[in-house]
Amino acid sequence: MTRVEELKSLITRYQKSYYDGEGEISDAEFDKLWDELKELDPQNEILHRVGADSGNFPKVKHIMPMGSQEKAANPEQFIAWAQKHNYDQYLVEYKLDGASLELQYQNGYLVCAVTRGDGTIGDDITANAKKMSGVNHAVYRDGKLVPFTGGIRGEVIMTHEVHKKYFPDKANCRNAANGIMKRKDGQGSEYLKLIVYDALSTDDKIFFTNEEEKIKWLMDCGFNAVKLVICRSQERVIAYRAKVMEERKTSIEYDIDGLVIKERNINLEDASRDRPDRQIAFKFSLEEAVSTLRQVEWSRSGGTYTPVAIFDEVELNGTKVQRASLSNPDTMRKLGVKIGSHVLVVKRGEIIPKIESVVEEKNIQTSDIEFPHHCETCGSSLIDEGSRLFCPNKQCPKRILHQLLKYQQVVDIRDLGETLITSLFNDKRLKCVSDIYSLTVEDLVPYFLNEESMEADKKSLGAQKVYNSIQSHRKMKLSVFVGAFDIEGVGETSAEKLVAAGFNTLSKLLNATQEEISRVYGFGEIMARIIVEGLAENSDEMKKLVSDGTIILESESEGKLLGKSFCFTGELVTMKRSDAEQLVKKEGGAIKSSVTKDLSYLVTNDTSSGSSKNIKAAKFGIPVIDEKQFLELINMSK
Repeated sequence: MTRVEELKSLITRYQKSYYDGEGEISDAEFDKLWDELKELDPQNEILHRVGADSGNFPKVKHIMPMGSQEKAANPEQFIAWAQKHNYDQYLVEYKLDGASLELQYQNGYLVCAVTRGDGTIGDDITANAKKMSGVNHAVYRDGKLVPFTGGIRGEVIMTHEVHKKYFPDKANCRNAANGIMKRKDGQGSEYLKLIVYDALSTDDKIFFTNEEEKIKWLMDCGFNAVKLVICRSQERVIAYRAKVMEERKTSIEYDIDGLVIKERNINLEDASRDRPDRQIAFKFSLEEAVSTLRQVEWSRSGGTYTPVAIFDEVELNGTKVQRASLSNPDTMRKLGVKIGSHVLVVKRGEIIPKIESVVEEKNIQTSDIEFPHHCETCGSSLIDEGSRLFCPNKQCPKRILHQLLKYQQVVDIRDLGETLITSLFNDKRLKCVSDIYSLTVEDLVPYFLNEESMEADKKSLGAQKVYNSIQSHRKMKLSVFVGAFDIEGVGETSAEKLVAAGFNTLSKLLNATQEEISRVYGFGEIMARIIVEGLAENSDEMKKLVSDGTIILESESEGKLLGKSFCFTGELVTMKRSDAEQLVKKEGGAIKSSVTKDLSYLVTNDTSSGSSKNIKAAKFGIPVIDEKQFLELINMSK
């Protein structure tokens, strides 16, 4: 069974259980399956139909179409929709998490209450509906009967209080409401509540002229109408969504799972489609949550201090999260974040959690975030450049050790591990990168043998192995060499981009100006300045290592995989992932940590899984190959 077929089967199953009143999964989980199928097969017929009710009630045709809405799972998707629908005002309503119901009236009197069904025909549950709060048996306004003929649509909900008191055995309010309203005996319907949000007159009488007037008219007629807010920009919609995500925890008596965004004008033609285009459901994603910032820790990597937010635990996409990066001082200032702020935390795809925005709220106690002012290792005054907070002292022990560890990792001198490097550094045997290549077997023996063994003139295989490993890593590409020096903003991938842009010798790189580097795609002015300063700081040692023959720089334009990029996911069988990545690099290829449009291959032994990387690869048309095919590409297949 292909993933598309599997998704069709799951969606059909869960739709049936939902419409039968015994939903098996949450709306958010169902939406993930729906969105995945939409990514893989946008024209699949299942995306253009809804479920169907059981056969326990008479069937009635709807007055108003009851199709599905387009959905936006995050602000980026909403903005993409809004750019095509640039309204002067966005009318924003709660997206109620219940069961749809249409009330049909004739000359002001209720004649029928119909469930959603298949979007065109539903179950007649009038007897049950008349027991519900908010279902008016007749339409009155100012004490007078309103001769309304047509349909009024709403959502049957169960409040949190009712669920807790009377139906704690039910999985959630939505499932409970959906099951109870379809009971043949009608028992329990009196605990349900209808909240309305749409109306349509069928006899040419005009009761309202736009969506705002419609909600006011429904309220004036005594219905429980959905809350309506008017936002004058896309940004205000996003900010309001974050605010509601916070409020729904404590201030809203029933479940909502997003917002519905509409234009002011009533558009009957659009509403008649199976999926209207001019309105959208802006969902609360499993990948977003609102929490309270409690403190900020400053994580140190070499000389750079990075702020990390610590907040009340939230669950994002099935993972409990309490920490997120705040990137740098400028990001913090732009967000306006403070201790005690309510913040929107996001974790999209495989990106680590981050703080996306501060929820605007009044009357909450906040305090400013304290910045470190001095290096905790050497005591130097830290420099706050906005884009980074760092120790400027090149001789800072913390910076030197970090550079040594980074060099070992990038060049991949595996036998010279972190523990050994740290010990050699603490003993002042390693003070710079060049010292690595000056190590002798005799220097290394004390770290493998005790005094008694050394006195007995025993040989140390471990010391010899480390020495051999160091000597075997003296040939490397320019991008590896430069990327290993722990220069801010210059990893191996960044160095590859600079080499590809024409800075293909050490001399050209060291002599490059800020303006020249800033012209390379992906390198802005700030990054270019930091790179130029970092290269200048390390230029003497780099030039010496190359000029005296300690390091031999290989040509970047060689190898079977030149110009190809690979992303590995999941376990490999015949080798470690790090070994496979080294094979790619040795053959001139590049490694990527995520699936992007310019990726050449995604390598996984589970080529048919529904992982996020596989889905992205399918979307971009990127070949997905297994381990055997990868080995064949580099002529290593057995």
